[in-house]
Amino acid sequence: MNYRHAFHAGNHADVLKHVTLLALCDALTAKPTPCFALDTHAGVGLYRLQGDKARKTAESDDGIARLRRGDDPLLKRYLAAVAACRTEHGADAYPGSPWLLAHALREQDRIACCELHPEDAAALAANLADDPRVAVHARDGYAAIKALLPPRLGEQRFARGLVLIDPPFEAQLDEFDHALAALRTALERWPQGMFALWYPIKQARALHPFYRSAALLQAKSALRIELCVRADDSPLRLNGSGMLILNAPWQFDARIAPTLRVLESQLADPSGARGWTRLDWLRAPA
Repeated sequence: MNYRHAFHAGNHADVLKHVTLLALCDALTAKPTPCFALDTHAGVGLYRLQGDKARKTAESDDGIARLRRGDDPLLKRYLAAVAACRTEHGADAYPGSPWLLAHALREQDRIACCELHPEDAAALAANLADDPRVAVHARDGYAAIKALLPPRLGEQRFARGLVLIDPPFEAQLDEFDHALAALRTALERWPQGMFALWYPIKQARALHPFYRSAALLQAKSALRIELCVRADDSPLRLNGSGMLILNAPWQFDARIAPTLRVLESQLADPSGARGWTRLDWLRAPA
């Protein structure tokens, strides 16, 4: 309950997470049938990069502030979403995942956002109060997976959709066990859904047990997307982050690969400490 995302908004991990999230949303909306999105650790949905919390860490200086416009379509998509947020909310605004979901999905789609921190849950509800498609739940996001999946609205059931799990990792490596358990439950209840888990990278070698467990999940596929902006040999700072995508859209790896290379180039630590990217299948699609 101590973690507040406002201190980290717009950092390199947010960039990777939100570029990936928007690409997944675009894959969902490519088909006309309604879809559902669940954000299990939603935060407040909207941040101020010049606010006291954000400037205390200044992490956005090494994230969104470093990005340059170019020809990569997924990067352009992300920067356009940030620009739209700033047009609506001011020049220092940064959109969290609930805001991005609400603006990427359509009128026929539905979104559920969970936030356990009382103040953040209230702020999230206020930030999304004008959107009837969005339901805000002041509750534990892991527990909500069992309650809200498979998704339905009255008589309507959603065959397609996305669950974003973005925990604070206050419990360090133990958080992976909680996230994996949640993914097992989610797959049992909604096997056709897409699932995206964000995770931090401090020392990559510590993540091997997680990789082995993720490969055994009963999903059709498990895609690993990772970006480190510096060498992954320090447990004291966030050197990079990853996204585990279960049941990824067709050819999603090929679509995001060029963007990952662009992010590696633009977000590299200026000190010269070498970063890296990784894009591979822990469980390849059949």
